[in-house]
Amino acid sequence: MKLPAAATEFILHWGNLGGQWGVNRSVAQIHALLFVSDGPMHAEEIADRLGLARSNVSNSIKELLGWRLIHRVPVLGDRRDHFAAETDIWEMVTRIAAGRKAREIDPAEAALKLCVSRAAQDPELSAGAKVRLSEMLDFVTVMSRWHDEMLNVPKPALMRLIRLGAGVTKLLGWRPGRGKDGGKDAR
Repeated sequence: MKLPAAATEFILHWGNLGGQWGVNRSVAQIHALLFVSDGPMHAEEIADRLGLARSNVSNSIKELLGWRLIHRVPVLGDRRDHFAAETDIWEMVTRIAAGRKAREIDPAEAALKLCVSRAAQDPELSAGAKVRLSEMLDFVTVMSRWHDEMLNVPKPALMRLIRLGAGVTKLLGWRPGRGKDGGKDAR
């Protein structure tokens, strides 16, 4: 069965974006197909629709299950596994962000902690380098904590906060054109 043009375009673009985000193109395309599908699909159907090898689809499904972006759906009378994508955008983005944090930010924070600890004992490392390493660790730790805290903010409140955009800075009394701390403009 041929896919509608809009669905095909979305699948192709999502696949390209996946590549830019470090995700295999096939994984991203399968996710996109399941996201726009009205019902669950089995692996053979996915392979047929996207023109992919069955083994590629199988490996990609495992990865998407690991990210919790798709789930198995039982279909009465069919012994094959069927799959459907998470369609709640907030849930999907939250899972992606949590997965990226676990795979990228948490290990970076652990490595920086180790480096800062070792740097403190290294008499050959300059004081400036030690400060910069500590500042980088502090930044990563603060951003990691912020990420974790944002996951606990109710979605409607988080959406209001995001929509406020620059209004948040006005609420905090900071105005563009002023220094880093919102003080008087240096011009």
